[in-house]
Amino acid sequence: MNYDIKDINLADGGRLRIEWANQSMPVLNRIRRRFEKEKPLNGLRLAACLHVTTETASLMQTLKSGGASIFLCASNPLSTQDDVAASLVKHDQIPVFAIKGEDSKTYYKHINAVLDAQPQYTMDDGADLVSTLHSERSEMLGLVRGGTEETTTGIIRLRSMAADGVLKYPIIAVNDAQTKHFFDNRYGTGQSTLDGMIRATNRLIAGTHFVVCGYGWCGKGLAMRAKGMGAHVVVTEVEPVAALEAVMDGFSVMSIGEAAKIGDFFCTVTGNIKVIRKEHFETMKEGAIVANSGHFNVELDLEGLKEISTSQRTIRPFVEEFVLKNGRRVNVLGEGRLINLAAAEGHPSSVMDMSFANQALSIEYMVKSGAALERAVYPVPVEIDKQIAKEKLADMGVFIDELTPEQQKYLASWTMGT
Repeated sequence: MNYDIKDINLADGGRLRIEWANQSMPVLNRIRRRFEKEKPLNGLRLAACLHVTTETASLMQTLKSGGASIFLCASNPLSTQDDVAASLVKHDQIPVFAIKGEDSKTYYKHINAVLDAQPQYTMDDGADLVSTLHSERSEMLGLVRGGTEETTTGIIRLRSMAADGVLKYPIIAVNDAQTKHFFDNRYGTGQSTLDGMIRATNRLIAGTHFVVCGYGWCGKGLAMRAKGMGAHVVVTEVEPVAALEAVMDGFSVMSIGEAAKIGDFFCTVTGNIKVIRKEHFETMKEGAIVANSGHFNVELDLEGLKEISTSQRTIRPFVEEFVLKNGRRVNVLGEGRLINLAAAEGHPSSVMDMSFANQALSIEYMVKSGAALERAVYPVPVEIDKQIAKEKLADMGVFIDELTPEQQKYLASWTMGT
């Protein structure tokens, strides 16, 4: 079996951590047991470009139990957990091409390695796999029947491809499922981002000014958690409705130019480019700490920061200190890459249980119904979303009411009023 990982000897430790994650993923485990019996993916080849974490390992095991041949690479150079990669190779015989800290050349070499398997389905996190397939390996597009995409960033790219008429196969936007973005983006990103920032810095959050750039679902979760730890939260936004919501939620809202002057911590979660630029770095306080929790490191203008710096050094793991020409220091975490995976372990497994249940069921749906779909980006079917929510509630010991026949009739009627 061909693979490229850091060290196969890490496998046993990775296996234990995967087992620990599985204990908090009951919905995905239930899907796995059904897949083992029904084999809905039997004989299919699937290329996955995802963060190689313990939770991802559980998803890979589930897909393999359904009969698929899996080929996995990393969706970010700093998001791989090397012991997990080793365990998947040694204990599950799944080819993995991922090494934490790999350079850009190796990163794309690994993407091409999973494409060498000539997959019929893709599973992406950020759309690098799909864009590479369309731009560099287009001769293979005739083989691919469908795919899924996990992130906001990836969905933006794929919808752009579809609008331009260049997307060559249907893709399900797993990110847009309610049981994904309401919980993964809000509660997962909120907790794991702060986890990464605190692990990297060991700094106190309480009493500081914490600037959250972007008030989408990820930004909402991060602002909520930073406030819960005692920070004075400042939100920056470009969308007036989102900014208004942040104000109504009790946060200070201002431009990044103003926020740069008062922030102690900064974190971007926008999915856009150069949100914090060199003119903002220049006005930051001494020792300001800057991180990104969006999928790509483009949210921070690191080249601009280098231009206004006299020196830089790694002062502790995942903390790079820049000394500016004005004498002040700015600290960038995790090379500007998504800090919750660069310096921590990503989202808690109980949250990823829902996200990866969406992935597994969406691939199954694509296999059964994909032939009827156009070359476009599709939402997760509502019935899948509701099924996952009901199963998650049941696993939490929560049971809800059902509509009576009379209530169903009332909701379907336009003649019944007061």
